[in-house]
Amino acid sequence: MTVDVEHHWDVATVTIRREAKLNALDHATIGRLVAVLDEAEDDETVRAVVLTGAGDRAFSAGADVPSLAGSIAGGREQALREIVRRGQGLTRRIEEYPKPLIVAVNGLAFGGGCEITEAAPLAIAAEHATFAKPEISLGFPPPFGGSQRLPRHVGRKRGLEMILTGDPVDAHRAAELGLVNTVVPAAELLDAAHALAHRITRHAPTAVTACLRAVTRGINLPIDEGLAVEAAWFAGTVGTDGVREGLARFLERRGSGR
Repeated sequence: MTVDVEHHWDVATVTIRREAKLNALDHATIGRLVAVLDEAEDDETVRAVVLTGAGDRAFSAGADVPSLAGSIAGGREQALREIVRRGQGLTRRIEEYPKPLIVAVNGLAFGGGCEITEAAPLAIAAEHATFAKPEISLGFPPPFGGSQRLPRHVGRKRGLEMILTGDPVDAHRAAELGLVNTVVPAAELLDAAHALAHRITRHAPTAVTACLRAVTRGINLPIDEGLAVEAAWFAGTVGTDGVREGLARFLERRGSGR
């Protein structure tokens, strides 16, 4: 099994298990990751997902090169179908996931591993983690969405420096750029990811989903269109149990003077 799942209370920890291959993403692993995320979305006991890699060397080295080479050898249409559509399908699924998804980067995140980090709404890195966009050394641009998401996150010039040089950046630089939220010692990585997940899942699931959807859908829109997206997701929460209970708690605290 290239991907497995463990449940910790209301958090599903998803682990890419191809440690001997630095958790590289072959076609089967990408398909399994999407299936596992589908299952976690449908599971009402799962309120958040933590995604990490097996071992302490790599989160993911990116696309599995032998699989990638085979697809490219089949010509343009096969390469688009097996590399671009699969890879972009995975990162789009992660980007638009309706539950909080936190990437715990436990080592190198190169190529597709970096693109997963870019797509995830939240990310925590171990101190020894490194990030790189090495696709240019293979003769092509990032195919899993990295040419679009990275510059949006870190700025055009800083994104292009990573994309055009292929040079790695360390975890602290990744945090400075906004690619990850925070950096922690490796031994604390999963605990930190789970702690962040629980800080989110204490809130109403309808509110969490609305916040995720509003930000993801609105971030690349003109401000007026983004405000309309925000208004629609706010309206969708009105009348829900989350709003009723949240307002009741606030008014109770206010009435008691706490």
